[in-house]
Amino acid sequence: MPAAFPRGATTALHPIHSILIAFPVALFPGALAADVTYLNSSEIQWSNFAAWLIAGALVFTGLSLAWTLVRIAMRRAGGRWLAAMLAGLFVFGLVNAFQHSHDGWSSVGTTGLALSLISTVLALAAGWIAYTMPGKVRP
Repeated sequence: MPAAFPRGATTALHPIHSILIAFPVALFPGALAADVTYLNSSEIQWSNFAAWLIAGALVFTGLSLAWTLVRIAMRRAGGRWLAAMLAGLFVFGLVNAFQHSHDGWSSVGTTGLALSLISTVLALAAGWIAYTMPGKVRP
């Protein structure tokens, strides 16, 4: 089986940072799926579930962004693209959380669905950037 990185190569992420970034990558698409299900079923619990998924994703996005900014400040890794992507994700995710705090049908609608879609795309892009950043090559 071919390796994703050459032998001895590592990723630039610390293992805990990898775990922190994995949460938004999973939770934002889950919120999008809950929004689509709510629009198809009109069962309000799906909107509540999406709101909780977004809230959890925002917590871990904020922690991931803080970790990335500390690494940039310490000049340990490049990560500027990752920081920009996580900052954009946090802003769109926060607006999405505010949209989902509305009552009833207005919580999702086309605006909530569009914000969930944008948040999902940004989360997947941030995960792609994070997990493909090359690290040091060990002999």
